[in-house]
Amino acid sequence: MRTALRVSEATSLALHAMALLAQNGRHSLSCNDMASTLSVSEAHLSKVLQRLGKQGFVSSTRGPKGGFRLARSAAEVSLLDVYEAIDGPAHFGNCLFEQPVCEDHTKCIMGDLLSSVDQEVMRYLQRTKLTDLMPLEAVAAK
Repeated sequence: MRTALRVSEATSLALHAMALLAQNGRHSLSCNDMASTLSVSEAHLSKVLQRLGKQGFVSSTRGPKGGFRLARSAAEVSLLDVYEAIDGPAHFGNCLFEQPVCEDHTKCIMGDLLSSVDQEVMRYLQRTKLTDLMPLEAVAAK
């Protein structure tokens, strides 16, 4: 199902992978296991995890018992951090068009809806930490 909020596939993979890793705690997860859980391409997920690794969000171990784990505390990482690690600084627009067509933004056919939704999304991404996505018992065990 399509939504009004547009997030790149890479960013969506990153957000979901980080949530899985946070929920898994100190144990490593293989890219294959994560791709299977998320029903996504292992190759694409692998590229996303490499980018997260370069940004210092995940660490990896090679070998049969290897895999990926969080490189930072889940309490320190916001969804905005993950978003920006993949897509760069978050800049949401106030127009449905790439290039605004209305001369006066106060006469937008969408009113101030786009601006208020963008602000709410930004607040949510900023305030939501990976620990907020973890089961309570996993948070208590940390």
